[in-house]
Parts: sequence; structure tokens; C-alpha cells
Amino acid sequence: MRALVIGGTRNVGPAIVQALLEASYSVTVLNRGVTADDLPREVERLRADRTDAAQFRRALGGRDFELVVDTTLYNGLDADAVVKILSDRIGRLIFLSTGQVYLVRTGVQRPFKESDYPGPVMPEPSRVNESDHANWLYGYDKREAEDVFARAWQSKNFPFTSLRLPMVNSERDHYHRIYGYLLRLHDGGPILVPDDRSLPVRHVYGNDVVQAIMRVANDPRAAGQAYNIGQDETLTLDEVLRILADFAGTPLRIERVPRRRLNAAGLLPECSPFSGEWMSSLDNSRSKAELGMQYTPFQQYLKRLVDYYRRLLPNPVEGYQQRQRELALVCDTKKKEITA
Repeated sequence: MRALVIGGTRNVGPAIVQALLEASYSVTVLNRGVTADDLPREVERLRADRTDAAQFRRALGGRDFELVVDTTLYNGLDADAVVKILSDRIGRLIFLSTGQVYLVRTGVQRPFKESDYPGPVMPEPSRVNESDHANWLYGYDKREAEDVFARAWQSKNFPFTSLRLPMVNSERDHYHRIYGYLLRLHDGGPILVPDDRSLPVRHVYGNDVVQAIMRVANDPRAAGQAYNIGQDETLTLDEVLRILADFAGTPLRIERVPRRRLNAAGLLPECSPFSGEWMSSLDNSRSKAELGMQYTPFQQYLKRLVDYYRRLLPNPVEGYQQRQRELALVCDTKKKEITA
């Protein structure tokens, strides 16, 4: 059996490759070759910018695959190229989509269900707020990609399955979100969070994404379908930080700062990545009923991640480089409170 992973080097990519190898697939990865990887030597590597359809086609040559896992597809144009190039050459394509396809909808409530997908999309927000516009565009473009695949399924039985993911927490998270919180707990200073109402935290463990991929790969009933993939538990940000501090064995200090001040200082999202205003929360009932998904309990996988990241401490990452500015903002706030 032959499998193609488009991407394959960041976050859950290496775990996907490993799971496919263990399932006796012959694995090929296609990417630009920009990110260094430690994938096994038996993995075939193809180099191409997948956003260039001609380059993508040349790199694939005449290969066909029983399974394609696409981790780096972000818009309808690239989805259309996949349909044109891979039609009649694959057994199944699994598209890693996002819970943000629901965040651009109007009139739906958390946790989002697959049945919430059809319906009107909110107008494009002003580009003045770069974060809102970028997040809207991400969800809108992923919807366009899903719609291209759905039309191809209806017109030519193009065998796709969409997995809609919330924020993914994994050992190889290249955004270093949980690790960034741990660095801040480790240095003894406060964690800065916006003082407004935080969104509920309902993420997913990277290994459960891999589990979903392997289940879908072997289930013919999943063709043409979309599934929400996400943990069972819904927690507040404070609950997550308390559990994280307990596992880290450190005191928890939270400093609540007006969101506008954090944004003006350029401290979000790094100071508190789970405080974003575009964080989805997904109902996973259908994936459990139809795919047999069994999700890793939040505290279990968080403990696993803490134990993993502790071995890396105290190696700071890019998002932690602003830490002194965070602490300076807290000191400045305290001074103003004293002199007020």
C-alpha cells in the first residue's frame, strides 16, 4: 500500500508518517524541503511548492496512492489542483480542515456540530484589524477547499474525507503554545491574560488526530464525509492554567490586563495563546458514533506533554523572547496603580 503525506514535517506530520509506516504503508512525503526533518530513511521525499500546480504535478509524476493525507492545504484553488491532478489516482484523500469553518458562519453556537456547516458566512471584516481579517480569511478559505472537494465527490466520486480540527496540542507543536506557558511558569513571573471573558478551551491531542486519520483510512463509509475531531472536555482558561501549574510543580500567578493594552504592546498571542478570540469548540459526537473515536482525557495528555516539555527546559523559543516586555508591562501597571 502506498501513502502520500503532503507536508509531514511539523506538529502531527511526523506522527502521521510513523503511524502509516507501522501500518505497512510505503510512505512518500511531498513538501518544499524548507523545514528540517528527522523522518525515517525509508520515507521517499518529493520536493515541490504545492501552491504551484504545475510544480505539484511534475513532482508526483505518474505515481498513484491508496491514501493521501493533506496537512498543508489552505484554499479552494489548491483543492481544485488536487482534484484535477489526483482524480482516478488515489483510494482516499484525508484533508485536515479546521474548526474555523464554523467561526465564519452566522447564527451558530458552541460546541459546533457538523450540521452547523451549511449556511450564511459573515461578511469579510475590515483589514484594519489584521488578526480578525487573517482569522476570517483562514476559515473562509478552508471552507472553499472543503466545498471544492464536496462538489468533486458529488460529480465524480472524488474520495475525500475532511477532518475539522480545533487547536492541536502535541509534542511537536511548532507554535510552542503549552511550552510557552511552561516557560513562564518556570521563571516564576505572572502569566498575562486578557481581563475579558475567555473562550472555552476544547482542543485535541495530536495523537488523537493521528488515530482519526487511521480510522478514516480504513473506513469506506467515511468517503465524502466531514468529522469534527476534538477532546471530550471543555475547560476555562483558568482551569487549564491551574492544572498545568500543578503538573509543573510551580505556583500559578495570573495577571489580568485589558486586551487592548496587550494588543497595543504586541504581546498577544504569545503571552497567552489560549486567549485568542478565534478559537473553535467542536462537538465530537459524530466521530465517536461513526468512527469509533476514543479521545485521550485532557489531563492525561497534558501530563504527558508537560513531562515531555520539562526535559527541554529552560530552552527559550521565539515567542518567549518578548518576556521582559511582558514583565515590564506588569511593573508599569503596578506603578500606575500605586500613584493613582
